[in-house]
Amino acid sequence: MDKQTAKLIARIAENLPSGMSPEEMQKWIDNPKELQEALRKALYSIEFKVFKTLKLGTDPRTADQFRKALKDGGFKISDWADDILGKTSFTTEETDVELVIMSVRELGFKSGASRKDIYERAQALDLELCPAEVGPRLRLQYKDQPNGEWLLIAMEPITDSGGDLDVFDVGRDGRDLWLLGHDGHPDDVWDAVDRWVFCRHK
Repeated sequence: MDKQTAKLIARIAENLPSGMSPEEMQKWIDNPKELQEALRKALYSIEFKVFKTLKLGTDPRTADQFRKALKDGGFKISDWADDILGKTSFTTEETDVELVIMSVRELGFKSGASRKDIYERAQALDLELCPAEVGPRLRLQYKDQPNGEWLLIAMEPITDSGGDLDVFDVGRDGRDLWLLGHDGHPDDVWDAVDRWVFCRHK
């Protein structure tokens, strides 16, 4: 255990609610998962602004239907995005997901961080990874995206045909609205200004 962790544990112990009975203490001792959840919520209490709500499980419903919709809408799709699109699982039941954008800096990493650390920190903050379908569906619906904005989709990476892990990236370059595939290796390091899209926990 490092010194900072030890100091935090000691500080929590010093500030336990007064008058806690032995029975209440034993309840937490016997239920470590509940204790962990209570501490997580207390220490990572953040209100997230919903960027956009997407409905999954509606048309288009297959990779080929998404490809046609992207082409018909004038969107650009990179070779790697097209590759992993063909390996994407699509939701069969209609469901809404609320999307939240967080920069690496907003997650607490001022000097950048690996994808693995970014995901772990976001999940500790009660955010969830997106279904991969969010990438192409967001691209179709986000037609007014500002020029120069690139949003990485926080999802379980998909192995492309070259054997590399990729995540979707939704961006705008001048007049072109893109769906791309981007590096998804857990050790890849992202700059503090890079922005990721997560789902808000319901």
